Amino acid sequence: MIDIIEQEIIKLSPKLFNTLLMDHTTNKNICWATENYKHLGPEYYPQEPIKKSLITGSNTNVIQPRVEKELKAQVQRTKENAEVFTPSWICNEQNNLIDESWFGRKDVFNHSNNQGWTTIIDHIIFPKGKSWKDYIDSRRLEISCGEAPYLVSRYDTVTGKEITVENRIGLLDRKLRIVNENTAEENDWYHWTKRAFESTYGYEYQGDSLLIARENLLYTFIENMEYKFSHEPSEKQLQEIARIISWNIWQMDGITFSAPYSERPRVQSQLTIFDLMGEPESNETEPIPCKIFDWRSKKSLEFKTMIDGGNTNDK
Repeated sequence: MIDIIEQEIIKLSPKLFNTLLMDHTTNKNICWATENYKHLGPEYYPQEPIKKSLITGSNTNVIQPRVEKELKAQVQRTKENAEVFTPSWICNEQNNLIDESWFGRKDVFNHSNNQGWTTIIDHIIFPKGKSWKDYIDSRRLEISCGEAPYLVSRYDTVTGKEITVENRIGLLDRKLRIVNENTAEENDWYHWTKRAFESTYGYEYQGDSLLIARENLLYTFIENMEYKFSHEPSEKQLQEIARIISWNIWQMDGITFSAPYSERPRVQSQLTIFDLMGEPESNETEPIPCKIFDWRSKKSLEFKTMIDGGNTNDK
């Protein structure tokens, strides 16, 4: 099933699902940030946090992928939130352009044809001066990622049909293919799979789409381990990957680079004469700038510093 049932994640580990709901900028749960659920009650208002109890148990199926929503709901989200979907074949063609630039040649992973693609099954050969490990560590970001179809392609965004592991076209899918081809021992595979997740980023405003994106990345990990080693990951491995996902796939307003419906006392950059005279402090607030994690330097940083030209230590 392409629609991941949240109750099933809880069965894997209740702690795991808490991690998928985490917002590391606010240290709270991600919020709904959409009015599509207001009819369900005050707890579903845009500014409210998404809680486990609101989408599990008797509330299972509250959150669904876009392809499974009624047409009316799809049109409403496009109209009110500018939400659009990109067909998987277009995601593939654009991702092919990224790899064409990186590899210096066309058709590295597949041949696109007739609004589809044919996977190249031969072992991927790397250009002189670049290794498969360089490819794993190269950073990728999907902006306004929705359900993250550019990163992982578990299903066709138009038809909802499942895409098999070996035929997936997402940026992270491609990294995992490279890991699958170049590792044999499970510990080595897991090490480089973690690095692939650490170098893959995406942000989204609407909380329901963000949660689906996080779930899609988590299940991509599960399905690749099953594909490679014919067994499921351990609870520890699931938690480690979920933590990376919760940092790397984050909730953000792409215009302000801040967390939706967040605020803190406005930071004073310098003292004013009123501060020196002992005037009451201002009650002004400001949105909280979003934080992401640099896994190589092992430190968090504000995303906007990257836009401003900050160095995130790629090596």
